[in-house]
Amino acid sequence: MDQAAVLRQLAGKTESGSGTKIITITSGKGGVGKTSISVNLALAIAATGKKVLVFDADLGLANINVLLGVIPKYNLYHVIKGIKNLEDIIIHTPEGVDIIAGASGFSMLANMGERERNSLLAAFDSLTGYDILIIDTGAGVSSNVTGFTLPAHEVIVLTTPEPTAITDAYGIIKSIVLEAPNKQIKLLVNRVTSSLEGKKVAERVVNISNQFLNVKIESLGFIYEDENVSRSIRRQKPFYVLFPKSRASSCLNVITAKLLNLEVPPDAEGSSIGGFFRKIFALQNSGD
Repeated sequence: MDQAAVLRQLAGKTESGSGTKIITITSGKGGVGKTSISVNLALAIAATGKKVLVFDADLGLANINVLLGVIPKYNLYHVIKGIKNLEDIIIHTPEGVDIIAGASGFSMLANMGERERNSLLAAFDSLTGYDILIIDTGAGVSSNVTGFTLPAHEVIVLTTPEPTAITDAYGIIKSIVLEAPNKQIKLLVNRVTSSLEGKKVAERVVNISNQFLNVKIESLGFIYEDENVSRSIRRQKPFYVLFPKSRASSCLNVITAKLLNLEVPPDAEGSSIGGFFRKIFALQNSGD
């Protein structure tokens, strides 16, 4: 049983009104800038006064901490074993967002006993005070990726104008829709050379998804190809901080404005961070 499968095992209700919107950012293939967008979008949202937590759920290449130039001392392993509280492994960055860095702790989830599982869920239930939780998944259509998309309030699928990236973006959308036909999915096109290119790519994916999957995908817009992004990665600082007036940062401001117009769905289940993880556990019960 894989990690994401075990994550989906526990059902239960959580407190309503906690107000934490959970946004999962994913992609059909690697190399499209997903982690960079996750971090910088978190910063753009935080700049509006929102309290943001970024969770690195890439089970293979956890690297949010690398982009922020921090070295995590602890991970979920220490929480599961009771060595640390969840609050102890959260990194408060100078840039104004909090992160749970790395996902190596999830390798233990397949072997967790009920006691450890309940302890972890209790830790997430106690994690309050955040307006937005951004989940940065791995790339592809494996259960380790889709497991983090299904319980989220909203899913952002990132692609680039490259044909393979577009094809793979459609693939991840199809995988999500097959499991959750009513899931709110938004498309974001990264590294475009012009607004026309961004709009054409978005229209293509939106139209194909509507035609073959009978699902309406919302376009969030696009982010320009910007050399400042590469510069910031080399310096291990987010481009939104180093180059706040860059084209890429300006695009993120527009995207942030669109996202913040949406309210947290008023359902009692899954309206907290703990609820998100309870939903992940719960999904496995229906598949066993």
